[in-house]
Amino acid sequence: MFQAVASALAGVALGLSLAAPPGPMNAIIAEESVLRGWGSGFRAGLGAMSADACFFVLALLGVVTVVRDVPVVRSVLFGVGGLLMLYFAYGTAADASAAFGGDAAVDGGTATGADSKGFRKAFVLALTNPYQILWWLTAGVGLLDPGTFALDALGGLTISTGSPVIVVGFFGGIALWITGFPAALVTVGRRVDAFAPAVAYLSAVVLALAGLSFLSKAGGMLA
Repeated sequence: MFQAVASALAGVALGLSLAAPPGPMNAIIAEESVLRGWGSGFRAGLGAMSADACFFVLALLGVVTVVRDVPVVRSVLFGVGGLLMLYFAYGTAADASAAFGGDAAVDGGTATGADSKGFRKAFVLALTNPYQILWWLTAGVGLLDPGTFALDALGGLTISTGSPVIVVGFFGGIALWITGFPAALVTVGRRVDAFAPAVAYLSAVVLALAGLSFLSKAGGMLA
């Protein structure tokens, strides 16, 4: 019983280690949340989570390792991912200007009647996000590889990797983040008028910087 609980909590921690760090995925979730509300932010999170489910299946089949073994594939992924991030950065800045510049109806700090494409954006971007794929080649390997390891600091409590319990915990950790993160943003945005515009424009900056960084890496790989 304790081993199952420990394995589930380890899975939650792994899920949060992928979903919580600042980056392009959370920039899209933040943009959707502050512009269109919790539902749109959650759907964007589901897009990224769906991509992780695809990576999970590909990792089980051994397909993801092609990225590690074929440098050209890595450079193409960085290039395509970089271009997509720049494209989405432009769209995010335009949406923020429309929502907070008076060109769209705004209700409680979020644009109403706006067409949310957060799920598709996050899904496509996650599929071409090299860092997300690299996570699956590192921490993801430990998640899927059957075995056990002991936590000496907790009296030698054993955690089972490659088990259904840790996999469920992993996706539970992601679900926890994509539920709570948009809710926190929307709550703060309703209380602080300047918060939502700042988050929207910051999301555009994060996407633009990530896009430029990825393009630079792609150029370095091809040089």
